[in-house]
Amino acid sequence: MAGNPYWESKEVRTGKGFDMARSVFYSFHYQNDISRVMAVRNRWVTYGNQVASGIIDHADFEKAQRQGDAAIKRWIDSQLSGTSATIVLIGAETLKRPYVQYEICESLKKGNAVIGVYIHRMRNLAGLTSTTCDRHTVIGYYNDGRPAYFDDVADGIYDYVNQDGYNNLDSWVEAAVRKH
Repeated sequence: MAGNPYWESKEVRTGKGFDMARSVFYSFHYQNDISRVMAVRNRWVTYGNQVASGIIDHADFEKAQRQGDAAIKRWIDSQLSGTSATIVLIGAETLKRPYVQYEICESLKKGNAVIGVYIHRMRNLAGLTSTTCDRHTVIGYYNDGRPAYFDDVADGIYDYVNQDGYNNLDSWVEAAVRKH
């Protein structure tokens, strides 16, 4: 599938005040938002209580892309295995990306809690902020043909900057898992 690459990371965390570790899958638009995503990911390094994980880089994405759409979806499915929550880091085009839509739909099928976290107000490496996707974006279709909108299927939608994601991401995930 052509287009800008993005990818996910899988991280296991034990948050402050929580009894159990959560395995979390991140979904995002790589090319547009990787520096913002890395800031969220690195939050775990400074905040603590996180096992570091990798994020597939551009070269790895292109290698997977050459193997075809089915290979990429198998990789996504394997990364979703064992997770209890999916965090969609929302930038300008995130919810419009076919693989992000696939990840959200597969997350819902496997019973993951799904939350959206706006990252467009975070500055990238050039010091710029971004626009964001409309949360009322079609991410798939139900069996009867009705559109499934992200804001209807998400267990919560937050803003990393305005709602202090640095200190609150753990509680957002935990609340979504418990609600779900």
